[in-house]
Amino acid sequence: MDHLWSPWRYRYVSSNSPDDACLFCRIAAEAKDQENLVLLRAEHNFVLLNRYPYTSGHLMIAPYQHVASLEQAAPAALDEMMRLARLAETALRRVYRAHGFNIGMNIGSSAGAGVADHIHMHVLPRWHGDVNFMTTVGETRVLPEDLETTWEKLRPAVQDADQS
Repeated sequence: MDHLWSPWRYRYVSSNSPDDACLFCRIAAEAKDQENLVLLRAEHNFVLLNRYPYTSGHLMIAPYQHVASLEQAAPAALDEMMRLARLAETALRRVYRAHGFNIGMNIGSSAGAGVADHIHMHVLPRWHGDVNFMTTVGETRVLPEDLETTWEKLRPAVQDADQS
């Protein structure tokens, strides 16, 4: 296996321990939206960029309520989550001209959830032919812009879509 070094991830890995507070609960409580890559705060959920995206524009929708499963979530939060997924689709089409989307959730660590105790939905824009050599053969993702640029592009689009 080849190794691609990403030393900036060390800050993330070394700052989180099993005893630390939930990532989504911490971000929800902080008033650091740009630093935490929060694009929108709604009544029951917030929308934020994934810090380790699969594609540019990969975002997540998380409820403020700390729950590990859909059955534990408040109905209003679930309804709003779907409306925010539609809003994210609209904004990502406008900004990135996405041809399609992967939208889904991994519930529980055995299903691949990186934050297993707090549900969240992923919204990933996709394009025709976006599978390339680096992804399929090199097993490496190449992102054309940094997260701050993505945040600056998407925040106004998400805010505008929320007003429509």
